[in-house]
Amino acid sequence: MSEQEYDGTPVAALRRIAFLLERGRADSYKVKAYRGAAAAILPLDPDDVAARARAGTLTDLPGVGASTARVIAQAAAGRLPDKLAEVEEQYGGPLTVEGAGTGLRARLRGDLHSHSDWSDGGSPIEEMAMTAIEVGHDYLVLTDHSPRLKVARGLSAERLTRQLAVVEAVNAHLAGAGFRLLKGIEVDILDDGSLDQSDEMLSRLEVRVASVHSKLAMDPEPLTRRMVAAVRNPFTNVLGHCTGRLVTGSRGTRPQSRFDARAVFEACAQEGVAVEINSRPERRDPPTRLLELARDVGCLFSIDSDAHAPGQLDYPLLGCERAEAAGIDADRIVNTWPVQRLLEWARPR
Repeated sequence: MSEQEYDGTPVAALRRIAFLLERGRADSYKVKAYRGAAAAILPLDPDDVAARARAGTLTDLPGVGASTARVIAQAAAGRLPDKLAEVEEQYGGPLTVEGAGTGLRARLRGDLHSHSDWSDGGSPIEEMAMTAIEVGHDYLVLTDHSPRLKVARGLSAERLTRQLAVVEAVNAHLAGAGFRLLKGIEVDILDDGSLDQSDEMLSRLEVRVASVHSKLAMDPEPLTRRMVAAVRNPFTNVLGHCTGRLVTGSRGTRPQSRFDARAVFEACAQEGVAVEINSRPERRDPPTRLLELARDVGCLFSIDSDAHAPGQLDYPLLGCERAEAAGIDADRIVNTWPVQRLLEWARPR
């Protein structure tokens, strides 16, 4: 048992464990146990929690199991929980070496690509928003998936309409915090280059990330036409993870799609569409050669987490490291901009 002192609350310990597990891309069921326990004890008086810990009755509370009870008891007693010490050692270190990317990361004001449990994310919208504030964002764009991506519980127009009301409620609750949750979508690029949502719904959103999720091995010529058509759609703001590659991780690896990158990036530059620097460790998309080509063509960029859990919202540091190495000027990165400038740029063309 750890004898190191701990001056945080049991709720803070549980949330920190969940955050670090998510950063390490742990299975969501493991993470939910810690977030669920934090939610279970949050409304309770701290003295009541401490008394239950001493009496060994924490597991009588719905949502608190043996492992989370141990964390609560240790934190309530002023000791660093063993589980927190373990995950800090595993996942709590710096994401990059020797401070790489930190200068640019300090200039990022927000994140344009994130998911909640409305599609394939692991946490509620409000938890994503609160963590975005904690990592220093002025804004976060909620970009759950569009209808065709059924495996990711893509949102129909009806569900998306309901989600927009939730976003407004979250913003009302956070009024005065200097933060704004923006209405967005990660919309599928369909086979013909059209977008997987109606123009009416797309017009109600503030930022739109367009991504290819199907037929990634399509022949280069039709895939190029498909991507260029999507980029030229007046609603498209960001071209998401353009090659679709996977370089590591539990899902295995996947080669990058083949397309005329110069033609696609020239269309992005002409239309003012940002090329996403996807910061997920398993993606690192676009590859360095294509990132440098987009730089030379004159593209704008967006450095995004593509977070599917709150603990992944600090992934943009990895993208900042790559952008710095490529010599990309900060003003060409749209999420270094203040929210009003960002929203003016993101209006349908």
